[in-house]
Amino acid sequence: MTTPSRRPLQGFGQQLGRLQRLAQPYFLPVEESRSWQFLLLVVALLIVVVGVTLLLLTAAVQISGALIPNLQERFLPGIPERVDAIWSGWIGPLVSGLTLVGGGCFVAFRSKLRQGRWLPWLLLGVIALLILVINGINVGISFIARNIENALVGYDESSFWKIVAIYAFCLVVALPIRALQSYLIPKVGLMWRRWLSSRLLGRYLSNRAYYVLNPNDENASDIDNPDQRISDDTRSFTITSLSVLVEVISALLTFLSFIIVLWTINGRLALMLLVYSVVGTGLIIFASRKLVALNYQQLKLEADFRYGLVHIRDNAESIAFYGGEGQEGKEANRRLDGAIQNYNRLIVWEALISVIQRSYDYFSRFLPWLVIAPIYFAKEVDFGVFGQASIAFSQVLFSVSYIVNNIDRLAAFSASISRLEGFQGRVDEISAQRDDSPNVSPTTQTTESNRLLLKGVDLVPPFSDRVLIKDLNLSLEPRQRLLVVGPSGCGKTSFLRLVSGLWPVQGDGEIQRPATGDLLFIPQKPYMLLGSLREQLAYPLESDRFADDQFRAVLGEACLPDLLNRYPDLDVKQDWPRLLSLGEQQRLAFARLLLNAPQMVVLDEATSALDVATERHLYELLCRREMSFISVGHRPTLTEFHDTVLELDGKGGWRLLPAAGYEFGRV
Repeated sequence: MTTPSRRPLQGFGQQLGRLQRLAQPYFLPVEESRSWQFLLLVVALLIVVVGVTLLLLTAAVQISGALIPNLQERFLPGIPERVDAIWSGWIGPLVSGLTLVGGGCFVAFRSKLRQGRWLPWLLLGVIALLILVINGINVGISFIARNIENALVGYDESSFWKIVAIYAFCLVVALPIRALQSYLIPKVGLMWRRWLSSRLLGRYLSNRAYYVLNPNDENASDIDNPDQRISDDTRSFTITSLSVLVEVISALLTFLSFIIVLWTINGRLALMLLVYSVVGTGLIIFASRKLVALNYQQLKLEADFRYGLVHIRDNAESIAFYGGEGQEGKEANRRLDGAIQNYNRLIVWEALISVIQRSYDYFSRFLPWLVIAPIYFAKEVDFGVFGQASIAFSQVLFSVSYIVNNIDRLAAFSASISRLEGFQGRVDEISAQRDDSPNVSPTTQTTESNRLLLKGVDLVPPFSDRVLIKDLNLSLEPRQRLLVVGPSGCGKTSFLRLVSGLWPVQGDGEIQRPATGDLLFIPQKPYMLLGSLREQLAYPLESDRFADDQFRAVLGEACLPDLLNRYPDLDVKQDWPRLLSLGEQQRLAFARLLLNAPQMVVLDEATSALDVATERHLYELLCRREMSFISVGHRPTLTEFHDTVLELDGKGGWRLLPAAGYEFGRV
């Protein structure tokens, strides 16, 4: 049993693991490396940046001393001596050696850093370098502030203006560096988001994971609202990850730099700061544990509310026909109430943490005064130490109090990590399940062919043990046609899903079916994509494969010539499901079928909204094109366009009968 004291550390470790699984693949392929290799490269990058910074500093001192000899004396007093001391001692050679080792790590992993992965590492290195430079300037500014106050107290006007000139020079250098850093961070985030969104989208679409997921399952917290996971969550995750990384590195460098400054002023002040910051950080972490869970739940509830609104928008006409505004309003308000109630709890905890943060911040302003005042009154330090100590104290406190100051943001970030990694894990799990499905017998042979052959196959819905069709044996040769009939719920549509490859199969048998591109499925309500009329007709092929005359010809054959009169521009984008009736959508689907010209067609009541004459015309077109097709329908007139009838009884039984003379209602 896990003790309460260990739970926060365990949760933190789990989040780090999730973060790594999301972050590492972009910078280093997971399938070709281990986690320690990724962490090694991160450390190597920081070491290389430190070495490059030292070399640049040395070069700047040497060049400035050679070009303007009096510059260092006037504006950089003591800097050349300190740089020389670094290289004459052990620090310089150590940093040089570590820099070479860090560069060697990247050389060793060069084979894995392909496909554009060098660029993000390079940009991260540039960002870290800029952070170091900015941190060095901030340390210099603390000494500048000290000297300015001493010059004011001593009425030393010449020194004052000299120091102000140095400060102005620091600002001139720092501002473009800050601007470049502000540009590079979101730039890398944008590149990362593009890659991560494409990766998740590819996994979402592979192995038909999108077909298995239920986006409105309120009990499945790992898979709700895939659209939000791929769009909003990836954007938030990538930008926030880089911002947090930069801020953590900056906080560490600030701490190391200014703790040395504080220690040179007063060691007791440095120790007091460390104790104060550790206690305050521990208190805020303890108080914020609830905040992470509430933020996670809030993201889910807000997404559920948005999904409900999208559902109303997409089904506006049906709701209007039913007059279901009241019911839809109740459901939308239920989702809204859930989000509001959770947010009420969230703001209570945020208010509590805000009080702790403010108290922590206000009290910290007095600590330097309490420590420095006695030694100042004893005339052990000059007045400028007050200003320098305050700056150094605030900088160190800010760095060690990073968690305290950013707890709300970190809680939201942690929630987004959990949501995004959970979604990725669930999609991968579904893909693995479909690759190694328990419903697929290892002895079942599935091959591509120009015919349909089912031999000794059982039809079982995924994740179910109900046998809809048992030991099915069926052969459909090219240009043959099959009509599937039976009572409601007997498995007609399920059979079509099996034929189309949407469902796995069970049984020690054999399956032969046309390839995916040679088999087209048309449901009762055809799919209308977001695109132009040209794209609607060509789907799923590219529209530039066909000429305008071909589009117009198939529309005429499918009894839709008036559609061109209403929308003569084939490239116009419209909300087609709203503009076209169900009958027009079914005819458009047939026009799409004629244009794609597959070997086999699967029709699931694809003409239910059409009159008998139009239905006859469309089926005659398929026959003239010598297409094989499998139909589900209830009209007796369909039998004349088919060779064989597959009769299902809904209990696993089946029969194959000649279509000629078949009478509906036998089952």
